[in-house]
Amino acid sequence: MNAEKLHDAGIACPHCGHHIHVAIDASQGDQDYQDECPACGNDVHIEVTLDDVRDKIIVKIRSDDENYY
Repeated sequence: MNAEKLHDAGIACPHCGHHIHVAIDASQGDQDYQDECPACGNDVHIEVTLDDVRDKIIVKIRSDDENYY
């Protein structure tokens, strides 16, 4: 883990709205993983994308119980 590439992101649980802080390790490239909300216990799907052109980290949050038609 590279300390220079470690970033803190504040997110909100899509189920209960509880604010969660997650550590994003940008040295690992794009990431797609599940985490559990400490308040309600539901799974939170976290997708991290690195935009090297704009030098940004994009974090998308969603619940996996969403239905797409």
